[in-house]
Amino acid sequence: MRSSMKTVIGLLGSMALLAGCVDMPHPFGDPGPEGRRLALTTPPPRLAVPTPPDSLLDNAASALWAREVATQLVDQSLPAVAQSAKPGDWWLRLSATMQGDQVVPHYVVMMPTGEARGHWDAAPIPASVWAQGQKPVLTTLAAASAPQISNVLTGIQAAMMQADPHSLKRRPAKVFFKGVKGAPGDGNVSLARAFVASFPDQHDKLESNVKNADYSVETTVTLSDGPAGMTGHPTQHIEIIWRTVAADGKEAGAATQLHDIDAHSLDGAWGDVAMAAASEAAGGVHQIITNYSGRDHKPLPPEQAAAKK
Repeated sequence: MRSSMKTVIGLLGSMALLAGCVDMPHPFGDPGPEGRRLALTTPPPRLAVPTPPDSLLDNAASALWAREVATQLVDQSLPAVAQSAKPGDWWLRLSATMQGDQVVPHYVVMMPTGEARGHWDAAPIPASVWAQGQKPVLTTLAAASAPQISNVLTGIQAAMMQADPHSLKRRPAKVFFKGVKGAPGDGNVSLARAFVASFPDQHDKLESNVKNADYSVETTVTLSDGPAGMTGHPTQHIEIIWRTVAADGKEAGAATQLHDIDAHSLDGAWGDVAMAAASEAAGGVHQIITNYSGRDHKPLPPEQAAAKK
């Protein structure tokens, strides 16, 4: 078609990945009944942060520290709660020790078995400042430490995935493709065929039964009238969204392609445009699955596990 090459270039240059594009997966998300059966040590959907008894702070300041840490972990997409650990809980043990005239805050991730699996020590704080237990100090400390705690939790989750032969670190993801809707011309069929041809690789494969799939992908095409081009020709705005949803129904992410095209240039056969758009989208979906599942995250080595203090 006359404007196919122009459209291909536009689509290739305007991919956006929405959601699911964070470095942190969901290490404390519920894996579902099958996931729980296959990995009995999978963390529950909540991390307890009890008030620390060994904080070198009074009771009120100790409780405030726990609350601030939980709040900052929530901001890191971890559903932490400042409360006592219950049987079967994963929890975060806070403590602090003196080193000369400095106080070193400690964080240890505790498994339900009582094993200390990972740890992080914060930067020392002058003992005179720490002893006051002021909210600004504890808030700043929690904000600075939360990303490191999240990294430890990510490493723990990655190690558990590595040990599980059924996890996506050990096998390709099974993806059910629901097809394309809303495209003009033969776009629904052409885009679908091109995606099916482009998508499978060593990391992800297509699955014919949605019940057996780890993820599903559904594609929607939307056209709207755009302004006249610089040469006076009418244009249309095209948006192609490749939405990826995990087996539990949560959206893992969406790869979106946006471009202005000559009006009605895609009303017939899409030709090479479909293959270019689908090939690019396949890469986007691969990345969404990788990011959401955490399969590329580095496992926490056993030697980094914290000894009980």
